[in-house]
Amino acid sequence: MTRKGWLLFIAMSVFWGIPYYFIKIAVQQLDPGIVVLSRVGIAALILVPLAILSKQWKPPYKRWGVVVALACIQIAVPFLLISYGEQHIASSLTALLIAAEPLLVALFARLFDSSERVHGLRLVGLFVGMVGVIVLLGFDVGSDGQRLLGAGMVLLATACYAISALLMKRPAIASLPRLGVVAVECSTTFVVIAPLALARLPNHVPALPVLASLLVLGVICTALAYVTFFALIAEVGASRGTVFTYVNPAVSVLLGVLLLGEPLGAATIAGFILIIAGSWLSTGGITLTRRQETLPGRSTVSK
Repeated sequence: MTRKGWLLFIAMSVFWGIPYYFIKIAVQQLDPGIVVLSRVGIAALILVPLAILSKQWKPPYKRWGVVVALACIQIAVPFLLISYGEQHIASSLTALLIAAEPLLVALFARLFDSSERVHGLRLVGLFVGMVGVIVLLGFDVGSDGQRLLGAGMVLLATACYAISALLMKRPAIASLPRLGVVAVECSTTFVVIAPLALARLPNHVPALPVLASLLVLGVICTALAYVTFFALIAEVGASRGTVFTYVNPAVSVLLGVLLLGEPLGAATIAGFILIIAGSWLSTGGITLTRRQETLPGRSTVSK
């Protein structure tokens, strides 16, 4: 891989490894709806002009019905669920649960997409990863009702990501330019979320770390991350370029433990190893190449 490829790879490992840390900071003072609205609003301000300048805006806009539906499944609903979920669970646990997305893609594919169905060693990987999720839920979350609620929200968000990954293979979406799709998705999400979020505005100006977190989420974790992702895929190809998805959870856990003082117990370590190993096996040793060749942006660990 080229030096440029390695630099892009490292950047992506960071860009999509840090959002859960900053979400955790933001939801301590702001309603999750405000966090999501700010994130997609900032990203849209950057991505829409880029899409217009590169002439990638009109094709997705002309198919607004399909893109609006995708925006709800791929961005609006999961972003909200993750932000609400992080009010109850650690950012590191959030990242690990979302790392199970390839497992859910493989599971849903057995029911709805024959081209992505897993067999043999990939099927073994599916079960290994699911055991990792069970370990996290059973030992890391335990019987705490609030933590179970938060973990459930994050798993629902992961299911949304998995469904959107399968939808992205549909010709009506796969044929659209990636940057244009993401730009329209962020704009659509802003419009959809605005009524909910604006009714929950804070009574005072949030602290500087919270405002900085919103800026990082919008500029780096969303807008810049998508642009970098597309550059990485163009530089090294889909199969190599998406290996960073196995590094993201480690970045998230490291930030949570070092900066937020989140616990790193045996269950967290065991669950992490099982989920990553299961994801790697269930996708044939790489991430879902066909999916990532058409997916306009969510890391196997979103977005």
